[in-house]
Amino acid sequence: MLFNYHAIDQDGHERDGSIDALSRDSAIAALQQRSLIISSIESTEKKSLLEMDIPFFNRVANKDIVMLSRQIATLFEAQVSALRVFRLLAAEVDSKPLAQALTAVADDLQGGSSISKALAKHPRIFSTFYVNMVRAGEESGKLSETFGYLADYLDRSYEVMSKAGNALIYPIFVVFVFFAVMTLMLTLVIPKISAVLIQGGAKVPVYTRIIIDFSNFLTSYGIFILIGLIALGFYIWRLSKTSSGKLYLDSFRLTVPYVGDLYQKLYLSRIADNFSTMLISGVSVLEALDITASVVGNAVYQEILEDVASQVKGGSSISAALSRHPEIPGIMSAMVRVGEETGELGKILTTLAKFYSREVVNAVDTLVGLIEPAMIVFLGLGVGILVAAVLLPIYNLAGAM
Repeated sequence: MLFNYHAIDQDGHERDGSIDALSRDSAIAALQQRSLIISSIESTEKKSLLEMDIPFFNRVANKDIVMLSRQIATLFEAQVSALRVFRLLAAEVDSKPLAQALTAVADDLQGGSSISKALAKHPRIFSTFYVNMVRAGEESGKLSETFGYLADYLDRSYEVMSKAGNALIYPIFVVFVFFAVMTLMLTLVIPKISAVLIQGGAKVPVYTRIIIDFSNFLTSYGIFILIGLIALGFYIWRLSKTSSGKLYLDSFRLTVPYVGDLYQKLYLSRIADNFSTMLISGVSVLEALDITASVVGNAVYQEILEDVASQVKGGSSISAALSRHPEIPGIMSAMVRVGEETGELGKILTTLAKFYSREVVNAVDTLVGLIEPAMIVFLGLGVGILVAAVLLPIYNLAGAM
């Protein structure tokens, strides 16, 4: 791979040139050995659309990472070298972005990099949690076991998230279609029917007048409502990008009736699963707390874990630090205390993770079970009111002729 560089030599003179190397890091190391201070270095290879830094095209499915981790663990157990493992998998995976990332990792390994450092260069594919787990495996000499733990963890996480997502697809789709059809009826059909009723001189009931007035409002001001909704969505998106806004939105999410309880169980399951997986893999308690805080996905629990890590550094036990936060259930603090006293904290957290995962699945099933009948009643009332408001005046008008 050819790289163009701009550098400064020991005498302060600027130098431009090119160097052939296996990877960018290898090129930088070679130039530094020549006592050059590098200002910029870029590959001369043109990138395709899929190779460009576009998140939509560079997304890799969670199931692909699960399968990849399983394959890496199997190949390491078979005593295949790390370089050959990543070369083989880069040629076998179906995902183009993942194949490119694995090829880059193999190039870095050939240039002398560690696996964790090579993976860390691809944060959109390999999370901080993933990279630190691999680093722990390298330090302990248990890479095959570490990738097995990662595959198990990702598999559990994928199962819970896909269960929740798939269960809510149908209700969301039906509600979306209902509102779309009602909007089209109120803006396209009702105005024409109301014109016929007014021209025919029919007596319009109060509920029909309400529907007609609402239809006129949507027809006249619908574009402003749409612009307002888009602006609101953009504002919420911008708010979620700030630390204070994310904390507010995540706090609000946890306070929504029933849904907040579901989210709480989801985050507790993620905390217990992340923490237990890292402890079992040999990661230190403080490092595990810091990494779990960074990947939990909720600003409220991130602050809690950061505070727990701070208190543990000051000499407090994990259970005592957790018990100071009302967002952490008492049963979790008590179980962690038992794990600390018996020296089986990893196993206790694994049990908690399984418990909260089951609770998430049960909560999703219950939520869907409540949504479906409520949705049927809501849709029936909406359609019934609209049809009655339109058909009854038409029927009266036809009877008067």
